[in-house]
Amino acid sequence: MKKVIYLFLVGLIISSCSSKPHYVVKGNIYGSDTITFYLQEREAGKTVSIDSAVSRKGSFTMTGGVVHYPQMVQLVAGNTRKRTSFYLENSEITVKGSLDSLFKADITGSKTQDEYKAFINSNKPLSDNYSRFVMKYQAASQSGDVAKVALIEKQLDSIQIAMTNLQKNFVKTNPKSYVTPSILVSLSYEMEADEIESMINVLDTSIASLPQIKSLKERVVVMKAVAVGQKAPDFTLSDVNSNPVPLSSKIGSKLLLIDFWAGWCNPCRMENPNVVKVYNEFHKKGFDVFGVSLDQKKEVWLKAIADDKLTWTEVSDLQYWNNAAAKLYAVNSIPANFLLDETGKIIGKNLRGEALYNKVNEVLGTKK
Repeated sequence: MKKVIYLFLVGLIISSCSSKPHYVVKGNIYGSDTITFYLQEREAGKTVSIDSAVSRKGSFTMTGGVVHYPQMVQLVAGNTRKRTSFYLENSEITVKGSLDSLFKADITGSKTQDEYKAFINSNKPLSDNYSRFVMKYQAASQSGDVAKVALIEKQLDSIQIAMTNLQKNFVKTNPKSYVTPSILVSLSYEMEADEIESMINVLDTSIASLPQIKSLKERVVVMKAVAVGQKAPDFTLSDVNSNPVPLSSKIGSKLLLIDFWAGWCNPCRMENPNVVKVYNEFHKKGFDVFGVSLDQKKEVWLKAIADDKLTWTEVSDLQYWNNAAAKLYAVNSIPANFLLDETGKIIGKNLRGEALYNKVNEVLGTKK
């Protein structure tokens, strides 16, 4: 009798262990026989494999441990570029599709993934419309139709504003959704510190404690330190001749533009002629530029300087997005810039094209 009771208790323990929260990913991928599939996530800026399984006649199963909170992962086919993304959580998730179009796979079983799909579908009319106008923009640019290009740019801006508002509304109306952090992080690239902080403050505590939001809170602190009205933090980087140049050594001009860019950045290269134009017109009246490159290869940086005719002081540590000055100034997209007055106070941010010209002209008072 004791033995029967003992076996019964062992059965209960085993049953208890197997019923703990965990994830199961079942794949049914046509054309994938004998291919190893990897489940990957981003961790500390690196891609890490958390599970794998070999497909047999197109089917495989991955069974893992507890997922502490739903998070976006990628299912990757071997060493190929074929992959699909979804939210992994403690449930049985099915991925069904074809190897040739894995990114279109149908994914079921994840509540968070369903929320994400609903959001994507709500945004689809706008994103499709945006894509159509991008094609029209490219055609107008190639034909040299300046007037049409300007008109399409305004239409694209309008669609972009609508897409941004839709994303902001999702964050505000879904404070408990695990989709919200990714959307808010994406939005933060175009938001000021106070707005980011206000959106974080309405999140449910379970969401506000996630790593993405904690990192965003840290970013807000840095952003506030480089907001308009603040004294620009000093930094020192090496110029093209490997000579260290502190920012403080350039402050004193009536206006100084700290210009974050890179030779590999197409939008930066498109903006450079505008900065050159302002520099050439206003340099003698007290305008200067301090260029900070996020390049990795010195030869790329030097070639871009020569090609774009950048005649002001340029510095870099050739550390790409780990650039020390970029981190200090909370720069996570380029081109980016900060306009300083002669005391080193920040009086403008991310001024491009006409906005930069008008601000410099306003301050220096060159037009009556």
